[in-house]
Amino acid sequence: MKIPILDKFMFDEPSVWVTATTIATLISTLYLIFAEIMGNHLQYSKFANSNKTASTTNKQEAGVKIPSRIGMLIFYTPAFLAGLVSFFLFPGGDLRFFLLKLAVTLHFFKRDLEVLFVHKYSGGIILGSIIVVSGCYLSAAAGLITIHYLTLGQPEPSVDLKYIGLITYIVGILGNFYHHKLLSELRKNNEKEYKIPQGGLFNLVICPHYLFEITIFVGLSFISQTPLAFACTFGVSLYLTSRSYATRKWYMDKFEDFPKHIKCVIPYLL
Repeated sequence: MKIPILDKFMFDEPSVWVTATTIATLISTLYLIFAEIMGNHLQYSKFANSNKTASTTNKQEAGVKIPSRIGMLIFYTPAFLAGLVSFFLFPGGDLRFFLLKLAVTLHFFKRDLEVLFVHKYSGGIILGSIIVVSGCYLSAAAGLITIHYLTLGQPEPSVDLKYIGLITYIVGILGNFYHHKLLSELRKNNEKEYKIPQGGLFNLVICPHYLFEITIFVGLSFISQTPLAFACTFGVSLYLTSRSYATRKWYMDKFEDFPKHIKCVIPYLL
């Protein structure tokens, strides 16, 4: 059943298999969101050992742990390569399709550069979490591009959001990089201890880098305007919001002087 108002903003899905992919994307992201809310965090960053209990310690310690820098490169590189390869697999298309391929590729290339030259690390990442995160990013990058390719030749949505999407995407990229840079500057020399972030929007929310990551995906969905793109943005937004909530709780438990006015991801609201 079609919803007329949505038809103004989205392409029609070209087949039942594409619809199934969109539904599967929503279901898989809802599972990750539920796991995050229940405290079963993906094992990276400050949550690398957060799921340990008396009954699971041995199991966690027996898991394969990869150095953080290598693990995060595995997070993003397959998605970057998928974006890069798409220029050769799908060389044609219109301006919208070119902008989508470029935006997906640049986003994950930027993340690789940050892994190599910006982030600072302590500890490692459990291999299982690396596989999950890398798989999610790869499927998102490949899915966004491939499914948009299948819409080429269809009538454009009556409301064109691609230029608004491009501006939104650029704001997200810049804001995300800026706050990642602030995080990296918290640790001097070889320090590995966590500190309360300061500067930028860190004075208002604990995860502004997640806020701008969400902004990036909003931009991608506006550029693409396919149902899958909006589904990815919806899933990413809910997942990163739940992750932000867990991050705020982690800081409040660790630091007695954590400012109570600092929200999770949206200033003054959430």
